[in-house]
Amino acid sequence: MLAIQALAFIADDQQSLARFLDITGIEVEQIRTAAREPGFLAGVIEHMLSDENLLVAFARSAAIDPAEVARAASVLRGGRWERDTP
Repeated sequence: MLAIQALAFIADDQQSLARFLDITGIEVEQIRTAAREPGFLAGVIEHMLSDENLLVAFARSAAIDPAEVARAASVLRGGRWERDTP
């Protein structure tokens, strides 16, 4: 869910969206289809983590600690969510 929120946050800002599209090489019309592909949402989170200003702005808007985004990246890569560990 956090990755979908991150994608919406990126899409809501023209400059952030343009940068995301340039880096990923996908077209705006392809985002919906790409979002269904394995790894795409992990890529969104990785993109967010690669830009500290974007990360901080997203975390602030979502009222979360930026570390939550890093934890989400770990989960999307196949790791475990910290709260799931006994």
